[in-house]
This record gives sequence, structure tokens and C-alpha cells, in this order.
Amino acid sequence: MGKFYSAMGLMSGTSLDGVDVSIIESDGNRDYSPILDRYFEYESGLIQKILKIRDKITNIKELERHFDETKDLEREVTLFHARVVNEVLETSKINIDLIGFHGQTIFHDPKNKISKQLGDGNLLSQLTKKKVVYNFRHNDLESGGQGAPLVPIFHNLLANKINKNFNLRFPINILNIGGIANVTSTVDWKNLWSTEKIYAYDIGPGNCLIDEWIRRNSKAKYDKDGLVATSGTTNKLVLSQALENFASNPDYEKSLDVKDFDIFFAKGLSLENGAATITEFTAKLIADGMSYINEINGSLISMWLV
Repeated sequence: MGKFYSAMGLMSGTSLDGVDVSIIESDGNRDYSPILDRYFEYESGLIQKILKIRDKITNIKELERHFDETKDLEREVTLFHARVVNEVLETSKINIDLIGFHGQTIFHDPKNKISKQLGDGNLLSQLTKKKVVYNFRHNDLESGGQGAPLVPIFHNLLANKINKNFNLRFPINILNIGGIANVTSTVDWKNLWSTEKIYAYDIGPGNCLIDEWIRRNSKAKYDKDGLVATSGTTNKLVLSQALENFASNPDYEKSLDVKDFDIFFAKGLSLENGAATITEFTAKLIADGMSYINEINGSLISMWLV
């Protein structure tokens, strides 16, 4: 058994709602136990700044052009994370060995091995007086990955723990619906690396399109409990055209980003009908991605955990 560490993880996804903080104890391999989970909402002004810079940067040249603006915002994002960390440490009185700092993604181009997360790990370490591990994506991209090295490992750990408790049958697929929907096809530990490997894919939008539609057309940040979409009606013609445009050749081997999708197809629809149509569009792409993973597993019968 390896050494156990107490680690704090900081995560902010493509939905741009805020920062999730988790403290766990783990050997970094097959054992972990959750200690604490908290959520801290971004201030609205910070969200708008991140959205603005994210919309500006569509390629590496734009990333270079807006370097100074990005650097200033990175400091602001880091200061927000530092306040979060210090508040959690002060109120919980939990001693941690290290912090895992994801940062806020504003540009992701795995083809050219470039991914930019707003977050200064050195500054966060100075402000919290803790060891900080960051820039997770760089080595993964350099090694031919798509820039998401941690989630598949954790999903595989979860699947094996759940299998042990409930005697499920592998393959067990875990679908995580965040801003983007991603899937991990997990492996029984006794077969790992000998006969099978873990596979992970981004399979389509999750909440990102619905969130963007709500933000652009109302004062809300997201469709709470799906009530807006539920009150609307899907425009079947618009949906059919949108699916036809996207379905030319979805590449599940390529990591997807919020910029790979657009809500333009719903332009002209009411708030409610647009939300309903975009929600159904999202669900259909997720379902198609799930079918693709089932084919990889060689069977249409798989255990799915959502």
C-alpha cells in the first residue's frame, strides 16, 4: 500500500458557474475517500470577463494578441481561487498535503498541442502556502492525449469500487454531463493494461449550449431544473436541420470544446422553444456518442452510470 495524501482539488468547468472544491485522501492509485465538498460561485463580473476573452480567442494568433489581457485576468482568477482555498482551510481546519489546480480553460486545441487555462500555480502556492500541482494538460497533449488525463483514471477507480459493492458487469461506462459530455469506458482492475485499456471520449455538448441560450436570452445563468425547456416545444424542423449539419462525421477521437458547437440554429425561436430544441439536440448527440462507445465495447449491452 502506497502513502496516503490529503489533497484539495479545484475545478471550474466550461459552464463557468464557479469553482468546485473537494478534499480527498488517496494513495493516488486505487484507494480514496472523500473528506469535503464545497462550491463557490463566480462573481458575475468575473464570469463576463472570462466569457469575453474566451469568445475573442479562437486560434493561437488571438491567444498571442490578447496576452496582456489574458495575464491580467489570470491573476484575477487565481486570486479568487486563493480566497476560496484559504476560506476552506480556515473553516474546516483540515491539513492538506497539496492542491490540484485545474484553472479556467479559455482555449483548447489538442491538434496543435495547445491548451490555455487561466491560473497561476506559483502565485496560488505563495498565497496559500501549500504545494500546488497544475498545468495537467501539457504533458498529456505532448504524449498524444487530448488534454484530459485525470477524469478517466478517477472514473475507472469509481467503477471498480462500485463493481465491488454491487457486483456489476464490465464494461462499465461512466457518462459525465458537464459543460461538455464525456464518457469513460472503464476496465476491471485485474485486466487493466494486460488485455484491456481505459478509453475516454468527449461525445458532445452537455450543458454548454443550454446555458449559453439561457444567458443570451434571459437574465438567468442556466435552466434551473430544466423548467424553461420543459415549458417549451421542440421545433422538429430546426432540430432536424441542426442534427443533419452536425452529423456529417463526428470525430469522437478528438477532444471537443465549447467552440465546436453553436446555438445559431435556434435563432428566432422563443426562449422556451429554443431551450427545448437545444436540449433535445444535446440529448441526441449524447445518445449517438453512447452508441459509438457500445460498438467499441463489441456489445450493445453495457452498464452505464450517469
